[in-house]
Amino acid sequence: MSTSLPRRGFLVGGGVVGVGALVSACTSNEPAATSSSAAAPAPAATAGNDVPGEKVVIGFSAPAADHGWIAAITKNAQDAAKQYSDVEFKPVEPTNDINAQISAVESLIAAKVGALVILPNDGQQLNQIARQATDAGIPVVNLDRIFPDKLSYRTWIGGDNYGMGVAAGHYIGKQLKDKGVANPVILEIQGIATLPLTQDRSKGFADALKTYGFSVAAQQDAQFTVESGTKVATNLLQAHKKIDAIWNHDDDQGIGVLAAIKEAGRNEFFMVGGAGSANAMRDIQADSGVLKATVTYSPTMAASAIKLARLIAQGKGMSDLLEKQVPQSITLASETVTKENAAQYLPLGFES
Repeated sequence: MSTSLPRRGFLVGGGVVGVGALVSACTSNEPAATSSSAAAPAPAATAGNDVPGEKVVIGFSAPAADHGWIAAITKNAQDAAKQYSDVEFKPVEPTNDINAQISAVESLIAAKVGALVILPNDGQQLNQIARQATDAGIPVVNLDRIFPDKLSYRTWIGGDNYGMGVAAGHYIGKQLKDKGVANPVILEIQGIATLPLTQDRSKGFADALKTYGFSVAAQQDAQFTVESGTKVATNLLQAHKKIDAIWNHDDDQGIGVLAAIKEAGRNEFFMVGGAGSANAMRDIQADSGVLKATVTYSPTMAASAIKLARLIAQGKGMSDLLEKQVPQSITLASETVTKENAAQYLPLGFES
């Protein structure tokens, strides 16, 4: 999935609306109705986002698609680029090797692309190469896993990891409270424990549970893969003869988690997933197993990153905002998907 430092960047009003407009295509921005009481000056620099402009070559680098979320990241970026006649999409070979990704980004800098969209394998380790791009005059849109040096990127866009934990914690806390469960056994299956994103998710989860007087009974990390999900879930199920709820951080590894649960024949608890995969949403709709909800961390952020890179390279702002430049940071909301609203979110899901 993703990595890095705090995600709470641009949460209020216009930022969320702006991202929504970008995701839907940056093509449906209608002129705002003129107010009879206050006429705000029309921001000329932000008008006409979809009118073809100067051609932009956008370089793109991301990790290898070793799970569904990352595969969806690349597909969303490719599909967004195809929407514009003035965008040339220049991806490099995806890789999970840090040095290989650094070399790939170096090749894009040497090619003098107009903008770079980078989802680094590790924000800390790729910080310097991103800074080199910025120093060379190439605006960098930092996708999801954040670079620690703000001088290394023009704009960051990603999900709210802390918010994921909060959403999962409130769903679980309310369900258990409503059932009158005292001293519940709540388990947490993380992604990769050493990543700041995982730590943010866990903190949000713990903070939300605390408001109900609950806490996590056991926590174990997996690796965002089906195999690791199966292994970790098997261990936790063997160690706990009674469980009330489980939060699994990632729907990709959730396939393995659910397989282990089925193999063990356990169903006395309910589970919440993470990221919002299509298969998880279908399971939630069917309501035939322990998975009752998932909290979103949508790969549509990659499409928005491409659109933001185009606007920045062409000197435009976001036409649904008054400001003349694209914001420095945009944080997507984490939403809770249940049986009641799964149909609404399913089109945004990715296949694990």
